[in-house]
This record gives sequence, structure tokens and C-alpha cells, in this order.
Amino acid sequence: MLYKNYKKFIFDLDGTIYKGSSIIDGAIETINTIKAFAEKLIFVSNKTTDLPEDYFNFLKSAGAAINEKDFITSTMVIGNFLKQNFPEQKFYSISEEKFISYLSNCGLTYSEKIEEIEIVIITLDRTFNFNKLEIAANALENGARFFAANIDDTCPVEQGEITDAGAIISALEKRTHKKLELHFGKPSKFMQNYISTLFDNNLEGTLLIGDRVSTDIFMANEMKIDSVLVETGVKNFENLPNGFLPTYKLKSVYDLIR
Repeated sequence: MLYKNYKKFIFDLDGTIYKGSSIIDGAIETINTIKAFAEKLIFVSNKTTDLPEDYFNFLKSAGAAINEKDFITSTMVIGNFLKQNFPEQKFYSISEEKFISYLSNCGLTYSEKIEEIEIVIITLDRTFNFNKLEIAANALENGARFFAANIDDTCPVEQGEITDAGAIISALEKRTHKKLELHFGKPSKFMQNYISTLFDNNLEGTLLIGDRVSTDIFMANEMKIDSVLVETGVKNFENLPNGFLPTYKLKSVYDLIR
């Protein structure tokens, strides 16, 4: 049982614990077994279409013995940064409504007026359209800052994967010749620091479990902790460079306790 070699755990959510609205087989049993054993267990997601309490309620209703404070999202990380560094500024985001509401509650003001927009933020948006791209592009060309809540190219869903923030960022960079300045999800330093603080800056004996090489596994390597790459989420490529190698490869999180 691999999990018994560790005392602290960081779990990705989408593609690792569930895909869309479907829980991955054995994931709830895995969470409950490890939660009862661990000194600390948290869930970290780059997905911004729901709030931490939504993810908590979803897993809790499926039988997971967890706490709401166990969840970190890139929405929380960018919200904290903006509240501290850009209070009351006007922003435009290619995003969904829950993300906009969260940042508004952090003290920023949403605007679609090009001349008002001071910050453009990109994240997953299942309502994305050409008009949104043009507002963002025009605001960037007008001098707005260029941030992203996450840089994932795709997001795993039940049917496979859907286009995520990375593709929109690339389109805007080509459209405006402006480069993304900062991003706040995995594997950014902002996310790493947020996690480290929750662990009292002591990550000894920590295992990170995720499905995405470029975010989960890369961040684990950056944080100098062991990692598990599971096969239940996004498509991963073999022949990975050294900076992206996981410590272990498993078919699913269920293999942690079997």
C-alpha cells in the first residue's frame, strides 16, 4: 500500500478524483482511507468554473469524509493576489460567472468597456465566443495587464477533454503580440507558495497525485516532493523530459490503497 509511505497528500481533482460529474472508481474509498491516516490532505484544482464549496459539496455528497478547508483552487490564489496588489481595479475576464463573482467579492470591478479595463484575466470558459476574444484583445492593446488563472490546454471531462485557458492565451498572444505576464494555477510559484503556507512550509513526507504532467508532476518536481501520475485524466505522452518525470505511475488513485 503505497500511501503508507507518506503522511501528507496533495490531490488533483479533475481527471484524478472525478471526470465531469462521474467519480472515478474507488476514489471515495481512497480519500476516506488516506484522510483517516494522513497528517494532512488537501485537494488542489486549476478549474475555476466552480467554487471550493462546490467541489466540497460534490465530494461530500458522494461519501467523502472531508472538510471544506481542504480545498484550494486557482480562483482563490489569483483572488488573494489581486486583492493585495490591485484593489478596486477594473478587470475583464474570459471566464464563467462564478469566477467573475468571486473576484468582484475580492474588491475588483468587472467591466466590458475597453477604455476602463486595467487587467485581462483568462481561464476556462465553456461559454467562450469570438466577441469575448475581441474585447480581451482590444483591452490588451489598450494597455491592460495580461494574467491567467490557469494555463491548462485542456480540461478532462467524461467524454474526453475540452479546450481550456491555454489555447485562448495562445490566440491572444498571436492576436495582440502581447505575452502573458502572470498565471496563478499549478505549477506557478503563486500556487506553490499558497500550498506551502498551508503545510507550514514543511513538505517533508508529502505525496502529490495528479493526471497532468505539465502541471501536477512538474509542480511536484519544483517543490521537491514525490508524485504519482494516474492514467484516468488527460492524455499523457511517454518519453517525458527529466523535469516532468513522476515518482510513480498508477492506473488510478485506487491503486494507492491496494
